[in-house]
Amino acid sequence: MTIRIGIAGYGNLGRGVIAAIAQNPDMQAAAVFTRRNPADLKLEDKNIPVVSLAEAAKWKGKIDVMILCGGSATDLPKQTPDLAQYFHVVDSFDTHAHIPQHYAEVDQSCRKAGTVGIISVGWDPGLFSLNRLYAGAVLPQGKDYTFWGKGVSQGHSDAIRRIAGVKDARQYTIPVPAALERVRAGENPDLSVRQKHTRECFVVLEPGADAARVEQEIKTMPNYFADYDTTVHFISEEELRTNHAGIPHGGMVLRSGCTGKGNKHLIEYSLKLDSNPEFTSSVLVAYARAAYRLAQEKAFGCKTVFDISPAYLSPKSGEELRAELL
Repeated sequence: MTIRIGIAGYGNLGRGVIAAIAQNPDMQAAAVFTRRNPADLKLEDKNIPVVSLAEAAKWKGKIDVMILCGGSATDLPKQTPDLAQYFHVVDSFDTHAHIPQHYAEVDQSCRKAGTVGIISVGWDPGLFSLNRLYAGAVLPQGKDYTFWGKGVSQGHSDAIRRIAGVKDARQYTIPVPAALERVRAGENPDLSVRQKHTRECFVVLEPGADAARVEQEIKTMPNYFADYDTTVHFISEEELRTNHAGIPHGGMVLRSGCTGKGNKHLIEYSLKLDSNPEFTSSVLVAYARAAYRLAQEKAFGCKTVFDISPAYLSPKSGEELRAELL
């Protein structure tokens, strides 16, 4: 059976979902839903319908799983519980502090409608969350460390672009090598945010903008840069386009702990991604398969990556998984 996937939103994540579906023969892109004028959205695959998001409810019964590709700040808190009234849903909600509230609202919607919702899917939260859980269960006496980068932070880049006089910008989050080595050496250090990561900014100014003022505003910006050692480079628009056009990212989850009479152990899981949104989209698509399988079992309600068997993500049968991967 082919799983019919709806895509709500068509930015970087939505385009990544289309690409990921093409690599999964058991799925097809059934429709793209957009808040823009559908006639203005041109897809490479002309066979995929483009529909107004306001008309999504009319597609109930024609979509098996809806993958939501909006932002966590304002889109997903409303869209996920709303669309869960009509479809099984998967989202990448990543505001860690608000996950419990988002879970409760999606769960209420899913249980009322008889649907499955999987939230906070991606690599962090998502795959990194699973590795923190596995490592903590295996090494209960230990400490977790998460390092992000080197990679482009889209939220921080956008924050720079909102400063008066800035035409465009990219911001890279970079782990501090000395801090990483202390963790790998088994020191179990207590590390501040400044000790774990640095931030490097590449900024294109508007003509006549005051570079010194812009740099000061960046370095003192609360919640973004004030707590970090930050370097600002002013470059040309051509250099930004040539050297900083991609959206790479990655990171590491480590747990350092001991067993028995002090034997030390280190668990490390790492990702190096050419394209953050394309990789995240691929995780979303795998969890869409899990949502479909849970729905077949009538396991309705909201789920996170912690609640789902790994076998539900794979197109392989249980027999194949046991023979090939176990």
